[in-house]
Amino acid sequence: MSSFGSNTGVDKKEENGEREARQPPSPTQIGGGVVPRPVPGEQRKVALVTGITGQDGSYLTEFLLRKGYEVHGLIRRSSNFNTARLDHLYVDPHNAAKARMKLHYADLSDASSLRRWVDALLPDEVYNLAAQSHVAVSFEIPDYTADVVGTGALRLLEAVRCASKPIRYYQAGSSEMFGSTPPPQSESSPFHPRSPYAAAKVAAHWYTVNYREAYGLFACNGILFNHESPRRGENFVTRKITRAVGRIRLGLQTKVYLGNLSAARDWGFAGDYVEAMWMMLQQEEPGDYVVATEESHTVEEFLQAAFGYVGLDWKDHVVIDPKYFRPAEVDSLKGDSTKARKALGWKPKVGFQDLVKMMVDQDLEIAKREKVLVDAGYIDAQQQP
Repeated sequence: MSSFGSNTGVDKKEENGEREARQPPSPTQIGGGVVPRPVPGEQRKVALVTGITGQDGSYLTEFLLRKGYEVHGLIRRSSNFNTARLDHLYVDPHNAAKARMKLHYADLSDASSLRRWVDALLPDEVYNLAAQSHVAVSFEIPDYTADVVGTGALRLLEAVRCASKPIRYYQAGSSEMFGSTPPPQSESSPFHPRSPYAAAKVAAHWYTVNYREAYGLFACNGILFNHESPRRGENFVTRKITRAVGRIRLGLQTKVYLGNLSAARDWGFAGDYVEAMWMMLQQEEPGDYVVATEESHTVEEFLQAAFGYVGLDWKDHVVIDPKYFRPAEVDSLKGDSTKARKALGWKPKVGFQDLVKMMVDQDLEIAKREKVLVDAGYIDAQQQP
């Protein structure tokens, strides 16, 4: 989460004069579609999204806007903007007729800010997507990870519980919670977390179950298996690979350094998975759901698909670096999403090969733009080996 504009909390224009000159697209384009214009007097559903500046938050926001929602996002204060995934959705909040995405400063480590915005907005639905979500990094900053991922969810649940109206709550779980539990993993599989991140997600999961059982909250856990996209952070292995493929293909890089190539994951498209989040909150009764493609592929298979797509052999470019191995590895994750497919009617639309191609295509375009700057002398091409 990061700084951005809001008509009730923060106006990005006031902090960055460059925003004054930018004209938002009209009508705003979202995922190939057009945001419907507001109808005077129409009662819109209101959604509050934490982690809105992340991969999932941006896709969920697009999806909810297409559904006619008013979307509010909670973002952390930062001296640098981190809103690239949302810039195509930005409309100046003074343009009240079109600005249906509004952002406000808050933090999962600050209970007062969560309570303030829940009370002020009284949303119909809350989606808790915010987290320190990098597994390897969680070993380096375990206290922070536990506070934001685990206790942060508890703070938000308490704010929802104390609200003056019933609110439906979605908690973003993770397949990492299963850890060393043998695949396939379903809602009834035991959790065996293998990282501080996974352990914190387990805590958030059970806090959500507890608030549902103790207070009757409509609270759902979405146990989402790995989901990727061109918007994935560049320090996650899938995007690290596709980013390297683009740069290597254009001669900007020769090597990419990775860790465990035999780790197997159930990879799907993030744009498909956010639809399942929404579906969970539209049911008559709350529940917990595994969301997965039910296919598992190793990192090596991902390398073969990505490099092979552009006619390269990954073995010529990949170097194993021991520093990328985790203190405790998760060998194999493969979801059993039978419940979600039957109860929600959800199924993935994008397959593994198409996902890889989508990501490589995007990173090839980024590399082409980067090469223009390299050729003009604005970037040192030797920054990467």
